[in-house]
Amino acid sequence: MIVFDLRCARDGHVFEAWFASSAAFDEQKARGLLSCPACGAGEVEKALMAPNVAAKGNRGVMAAEAKALLAKVAAAQKQALAGSRWVGSDFAAEARAMHVGEKPDAPIHGQASLAEAKQLADEGVPIAPLPLPVVPPKAVN
Repeated sequence: MIVFDLRCARDGHVFEAWFASSAAFDEQKARGLLSCPACGAGEVEKALMAPNVAAKGNRGVMAAEAKALLAKVAAAQKQALAGSRWVGSDFAAEARAMHVGEKPDAPIHGQASLAEAKQLADEGVPIAPLPLPVVPPKAVN
């Protein structure tokens, strides 16, 4: 896993995001899956980052602890999503339809803009962000 500082092109908000690799960031950006959590802007770029230099002597211990913690979070998220269906950009509509009884309740996950997420929360739709990014399943042709 790798963390990048990202900056939205619209308002300059800077935020952190975790990716499986630098290539995973590039793939998600190319597919339009990234957005600013502050304003929902879809145009984000890598921001300049200060190097993460650990104090001499504890570098290996801290890295190992961080890696172990991240692995636990990733495993918990994987388990939580095991019975969930990916709905992609239809997340807000699907969640709302379930909330009002137009569709049966079912575990789903997908993507929503910040504005959509705020609106769902205001409507009382129970939603929660995932701690780590999800790579959507590839479309089957």
